[in-house]
Amino acid sequence: MRRHVWLWLLASLIVCPARAEMPVNPSHATRDGGTARIALKGDSIDLTLSDAIYLGLRDNRAIRSAYLDRVAQKFDLRVAEDRFTPKLVLSGNYLSTRNQDDRYRQGNLTPGSTLLTPYGTRVSLGWTYQHTDANVAGLSHNDGVNFSVIQPLLRGAGKDIATAPVRLAQMTEQINRLNLKSTVSQTITQIITAYRDLLLAQEQLKIAEDSLARARQLVEVNQAMISAGRMAEFEIVQTEAEVASQELSHEEARNRVDMARLALLQLLALDLHAPIVATEALQAKPVEVQADRALKQAEASQPAYLAQLLVGEQAAINLAVARNDRLWDVSLVGGATQQRNRAARGDGARNWDNYVGVQVEIPIGDMTARQAEVQAQVNVKNQQIQLAEAHQQLDRDVTNAVRDMGTRWRQFEIAQRARDLSRRKLEIEREKLTAGRSSNFQVLSFENDLRNAENARLNALISYLNAQAGLDQTLGTTLQSWDISLND
Repeated sequence: MRRHVWLWLLASLIVCPARAEMPVNPSHATRDGGTARIALKGDSIDLTLSDAIYLGLRDNRAIRSAYLDRVAQKFDLRVAEDRFTPKLVLSGNYLSTRNQDDRYRQGNLTPGSTLLTPYGTRVSLGWTYQHTDANVAGLSHNDGVNFSVIQPLLRGAGKDIATAPVRLAQMTEQINRLNLKSTVSQTITQIITAYRDLLLAQEQLKIAEDSLARARQLVEVNQAMISAGRMAEFEIVQTEAEVASQELSHEEARNRVDMARLALLQLLALDLHAPIVATEALQAKPVEVQADRALKQAEASQPAYLAQLLVGEQAAINLAVARNDRLWDVSLVGGATQQRNRAARGDGARNWDNYVGVQVEIPIGDMTARQAEVQAQVNVKNQQIQLAEAHQQLDRDVTNAVRDMGTRWRQFEIAQRARDLSRRKLEIEREKLTAGRSSNFQVLSFENDLRNAENARLNALISYLNAQAGLDQTLGTTLQSWDISLND
């Protein structure tokens, strides 16, 4: 692809101000005032891990979809919290009727308002206006006001019961926020893993290139020794076969680089033809983590575990509501009505009616309320079991993550020492071959040992770095580690 195409791609990726719909603020990921800076070299785009995380937070489809879901979720909470605000309904009609005696044109307007208080009190206020115009009977008006108050004493009474739907909605909102945090954290971990897979493939390609270069250099040494009469001509076949094998390994390594690059580009939601190159330095330091402190951190910040705690609280609220629904409906009621009828001429008379009393509703033989209570009781016990399981699973995951990170570091140290010894061993053997004290077979064998040792060290290093990212996700500290705040 021509260079100007990549320049156009670069312009769409770098040094752009944060957009209004940008869901997060990756200050750690950018480190330069909230922008990603990607360098273009030749026909490739250099990409650091911080740049990859920034681009993923901006364009990753899973994160964008999660933020779209948050729009509807926030509105659900707004609807639930609107429960105690007055509701107004306007209704009206206009009809033209006719019978054997007369023809009528009648209009009705009925506005009404209702209010539910946090203590279960239901207040309603309505006004009705009727206008009738008849050919024979003439013009008449009718209007009246209705006002009523109902205060439950058993079923539906009390602040805890009346506000239960709002509290459930608020807990659901907290769960939704935790789910968003979990989605973003998982996506960041996936990007980190995919980026390091690309780094791994690139380093493996370098190892393959170095091995191929050493094999070709050995061919030249063999040719010089054959020309000097110090080696039989047929012995070079073994070295040439090694060159062919290394060329095959080199092609396989190039293919792995392309596959890793495409996987990362898909996570970042970028053009799959973008020639990105991972440029992050592969460095590692030992990190000491205590399992007990890590577990406390996970209990305080792990989204899935915190969501399970909230689900348990919701089950307890639902049980309280189900038990209240089985009570009798005993309520104090009071109200007043006023009505006035007016003909075409005359003011008409006003009629007032006031009332106060008690209304009772006793369900008999209805098992549905008991059914709901039994289901709520079972759900509470199930949630207790699931919470115990979730805590044990969290303890297990944290213990495994801490132990795995320590093991990976020790494996890296061993692999690094083995790589250094294999390199020195090969250097000595090549010197012995030049002096005629070794054979091609021995050198090629040590060459294979070095290649395996280099790959083992590289794999151990990447595994250790990925173990750190995995521990962050297990503890629920991925966003904190990268200094990312959710704009939610």
